[in-house]
Amino acid sequence: MWQIGVWERDEGLAERVSRLAEGCPALVRACRHPALLAGLALDLLVVSPAATGWAGAGLLACRTALIPGGLSALTRALPADTVLSYGPSSRNTLTLSSLDGGRVSVAIQREFVALNGRAVERQELVVPSDGRPPDLLLAEAGAALLLGLLPAEG
Repeated sequence: MWQIGVWERDEGLAERVSRLAEGCPALVRACRHPALLAGLALDLLVVSPAATGWAGAGLLACRTALIPGGLSALTRALPADTVLSYGPSSRNTLTLSSLDGGRVSVAIQREFVALNGRAVERQELVVPSDGRPPDLLLAEAGAALLLGLLPAEG
């Protein structure tokens, strides 16, 4: 069973990740501070764009982490085998290539491996948007891809 941690500030990301993980062998744990996930061997850590408490990141142990881009200090402090980033920069693994009303295009800039061992190749996916902030939408799309789902399937 996959252990998934969601580090957020009540944006609803943990609830969305839990819904995505319903068909997967996964246990999702939500927290507002990383120290609450210390001691767990996480398969996936999803960090929301509004998460705070970076000082506790060094206490975590995770196989894969999905974090907001531009947080080099967090990337260095976080003990993870693989770190994927999301955000507006082309340096991030996941970015938005376009916003068009109720749809957005998520661009996967670099290939990565989902938790089930399948490769997720470079591509663009069109997903529905319900008006959530773009970074939150990217975090959810990244979690879906790491769970082996296309975002629209969730």
